[in-house]
Order: sequence, then C-alpha cells, then structure tokens
Amino acid sequence: MQPTRRPVNPCFSSGPCAKRPGWSPQALSKALVGRSHRSSVGLAQCVEVIERSRALLQIPADYKIGIVPASDTGAVEMALWSLLGARGVDLLSWENFSETWVDDVANHLKLTDIRKFQAPYGKITDLSSVSPDRDVVFVWNGTTSGVRVPNGDWIAADRAGLTICDATSAAFAMRLPWDKLDVVTWSWQKALGGEAAHGMIALSPRAVERLETYTPPWPRPKIFRMTSKGKLIEGLFRGETINTPSMLCIEDALDSLKWAESVGGLDGCVARAEANLAVVKEWVARAPWVEFLAEDPATLSCTSPCIMITDPWFQSLDPETRFTTNRRMLARLDKEGVGYDLATHRASPPGIRIWTGATVETSDVEALLPWLDWAWEQERDAAKAA
Repeated sequence: MQPTRRPVNPCFSSGPCAKRPGWSPQALSKALVGRSHRSSVGLAQCVEVIERSRALLQIPADYKIGIVPASDTGAVEMALWSLLGARGVDLLSWENFSETWVDDVANHLKLTDIRKFQAPYGKITDLSSVSPDRDVVFVWNGTTSGVRVPNGDWIAADRAGLTICDATSAAFAMRLPWDKLDVVTWSWQKALGGEAAHGMIALSPRAVERLETYTPPWPRPKIFRMTSKGKLIEGLFRGETINTPSMLCIEDALDSLKWAESVGGLDGCVARAEANLAVVKEWVARAPWVEFLAEDPATLSCTSPCIMITDPWFQSLDPETRFTTNRRMLARLDKEGVGYDLATHRASPPGIRIWTGATVETSDVEALLPWLDWAWEQERDAAKAA
C-alpha cells in the first residue's frame, strides 16, 4: 500500500544538500546586498564565517583558513596546483571525485612520480600502502560510493609529505584528525546545506611552509595563487577573498553555522548524521531487495550512504535496463513529492543515494524509507507486467 506519512522536507540531494530545518528566505533578510565585501562590515562577516568554522570544526589555532572561489572543487584545485611537485605523490581513489583528482595530477599537471591506489565502487584502497615520505591526495568521504575513511590511524604523525584531503561531505558530520591533515577543503553546500559556488581551505603550518619554500614549474591562474613574492598572502586568510563573494551566500553560511552551534556544535552535527544512518541501516537489514554498496561496515558513510538493488530479477536485466528501471522507480518518488534527487551517480551501480547529513531530520529519513519500498514494488510489478 502507498504510505500515508510523508517527509516534511523531501530534499535528499547529495549537493546542494537540504537546508537546515526551519530555513526560509527570511534568513537572508539582513544580507549585505549592495555592499562591498571589502567594507568594514563586509569583511567582518567574512572573518566571522572563518572563525565560526574554526570553532565548530575544532581546527587548530595555527591553521590558516580562507574562503575561496569555485566551491570545494576550486579549493582542491588550488591545493593541487600550488603544492604538488615537490615530492612524489600517492593518489587514492575509490569514487568519482577522487578519480577526478587522479586525472588532474596525472594528465593535467603531468607529474610523473606518482603512485595510484584505486579501488572499485564500494571498496576502499589499502591505506597502509601510503608512504609517509610522499604527498597523498584523497577524499575523506566519497559521495558517489558511500565509502568513507574509517580513521586517520594510517597517516604517520612524523610524515615528511603533505596530506591533502577533500573533506567536503565529511566536514560538519564526521570528526577529522586535524593533526594528521595538512590541507583540508570543503564547501558550504554540503553538510551545512549552504548555498553553492564558494569553497573553504584550511592549511597546516607544514602546508604554509611548503607554499613559501616551493614554487611549482607551471603557471597558476590568479584564483589559485596563495603566495606573493614567496610569502603567504595573509589577507586571504583574514577574510580578504581572492574574488568577489556573494554576500547573500555569506549571510546564508553564517545562518547555517549558527544553526549548527545551536544543535550542539560538531558533536551535535555528528550525532544527527549518525542517527540518520542508523535508521537507514535498520531498513537495509530488513529490506530483501537492497544492500549497502560499501562492503566494509567500518567505511559506511554517515552522510551519503549508497544503496544498490540486489533483487535477483533486477540483476538479471541488462545494464541499460537496470539503469532506466532504477530511474523510473525514483521518478515515482519525485512525482509524489516525497523524495528528490535520490539516484546514485551514473558511474556507480544503479541504486539509491540518500543524503543523511546533519541538516536532514531523522523523522524525514524514517518517513522516506517506506516510500522506497512502495516505489520499488510499483516499478517491479509494472515492469514484469509489461
């Protein structure tokens, strides 16, 4: 039977993600539209975003934090183009975005002293193979595979290389070992549910030292430059952005940061995401037609669990038919207005991806899951009858 209970907020996209509970455009009513970000009040708001982020994420006081262009992608590219080349690089990939960073380093920066450690969707690379003498580039949480790094134990405390971590779908939902991370990037549009197009980057003192002692042999666009005449551009890490930010987005980021503080800060946000994952786990355990894509429970993402359809009839279909059947099933949820943007990435096996970050209410996840069973049964029966 069709469920009667509906999610209050049916937004389960993995980016941009659900706004914080209770959000409305009224939250932006005090935005400094028409004002310069370089004005005293505009700069103060940028600084406030940085310092609230530092406090919430528990970032060490000696780490530099900046607001940068082009979302998390821009922040990662800034790190790759500015820092790599001084040492050999270990590249870890197990999903779409980490595959992109491998491609950038190997085929665009054209570094030759690289080692690739790649795993198929649902698995993770052998983290013990990473050399502490080399730089390493990796994602903390893979949104397109639902696999996350279980901990930072594999990163040497006395490492010589830098650790460059794309943490956009982990920040504000998972605890990051800052003493093990030299470069960390994220965006407001993920776990904060903020607006897109702006990224953030945090640099350890070791990363700053690299920037000031090493100059890459390739040209860097203005939006990637963090140094001038061999010294860090300090203003970038005091709220003076490289290019003009949206003051609407700044106001929205502040709103979401204040909300995160109101629910208990990082501990509260992590607890909310883990509670959402627990509900999904219970459903997967009793639903006979699905399994998690992540093979190791220790690597199961609490923000973007990916679920594959394992029903024997579905698996007997050819790949293209599986893909279209999956999409038609999820289209039923969209039409009913109970679950939006739930499809897995096309590069991963057909299935369901539910954003379960802190801005999603557990009650909405609970309300969604019976609808998944209903949509599956409707599509399976319709396809068999056709």
